[in-house]
Amino acid sequence: MVMLAMQHYNSSCVIAPFPLSNQTPTVQETEVEAVSSNATGSANNPTAAGLSMTLGILFNVVALIILAKAYSRYRRRSKATFLLLASSLIATDLAGHVIPGALVLRRYSVHTQGSTDDSVSTFRGDPENPDASCLFLGGCMVFFGLCPLFLGCAMAAERCLGVTKPLLHARLVTTARTKMALALIWLLALCVALLPYFSLGAYTYQYPWTWCFIRVVEGTRDTDLVFVMVFSGLALSSLASAFVCNTISGITLVRARLKKKKPCSQRSSAGSQDTEMVVQLVGIMVTSCICWSPLLVFALMSATKSYSGMLDSDRDTFRGLMVTGVRMATCNQILDPWVYILLRRAVLRKIYRITKRRASFKGSTFRSARWDISSFQTSEKSSVNNI
Repeated sequence: MVMLAMQHYNSSCVIAPFPLSNQTPTVQETEVEAVSSNATGSANNPTAAGLSMTLGILFNVVALIILAKAYSRYRRRSKATFLLLASSLIATDLAGHVIPGALVLRRYSVHTQGSTDDSVSTFRGDPENPDASCLFLGGCMVFFGLCPLFLGCAMAAERCLGVTKPLLHARLVTTARTKMALALIWLLALCVALLPYFSLGAYTYQYPWTWCFIRVVEGTRDTDLVFVMVFSGLALSSLASAFVCNTISGITLVRARLKKKKPCSQRSSAGSQDTEMVVQLVGIMVTSCICWSPLLVFALMSATKSYSGMLDSDRDTFRGLMVTGVRMATCNQILDPWVYILLRRAVLRKIYRITKRRASFKGSTFRSARWDISSFQTSEKSSVNNI
């Protein structure tokens, strides 16, 4: 859409028959109409946003129901802490779909009902003084972006401690302390999201002017650059910490399996639970890295180039990259519940049994076919000999 808009810009400027000074307002009006029609066309297609919001709500609700049942079953075991953190992650993803999604859909509906000949500045709003809805939406984008990454890092650290130091984990990690850690995580994300209210950075409408985020593409100042560095730095640090913790947990579990000792049934059950939780954490980490890394990297790159004045020629490219990044980040909130739903031990056992049955069936069929061929060849030889 960005490239189409640029082609519309260029064609508008080229077909101007009299490129004189008194014709400049006409050319500018043509450009404004092109941007306005392009923005209104984007606003008239809220299908993707509505579908993403619906799927996210449905999947997260299903995952919350499964987690609630599992938590009631393992309330007094070591898995209860993991389930509490996972439930908080899914609940945060659910809120991150409902609140920003409702604001974006409202933005779509408002400009769908508006006239097509409004100026582009009316659609975009004032970049220097954004309205209250833009400030709230930008804060939600930052808050609900950091919370899942912080929670994923906390879950990975908790499992790393539980796998490597189980006695220390049993002594330190309690339900009360877990709830306190959750409150601190949400508070930290909220403090980062509120930084623009203390004149550190700013939120503004982003292309195609239906969502708000940190001011990184145009008009970037030193405070905006600091803000985006804080946001991206904390997010990338969370992903890196989760990677380190999950790697340590995985190596520890593999070493324990390779020792080939025969533990008691209780230890075997605990080991299988640890393996299940670590597999789920690896899935959540991989999903978060794939979905969030583009937006974090694009935001840093565009803010740095915009602040140094090197973004003029690539402004439309980075606008498109930011849209792609935020769409991929939205997919993370849809995929997180599926990671937990599909990577549960019960589901993995069923998949393993089905795969094993099919493999054994294919093997038996192949063996029977070989037996039939060999018996046919033997009978053929015997008939020849008889002749």
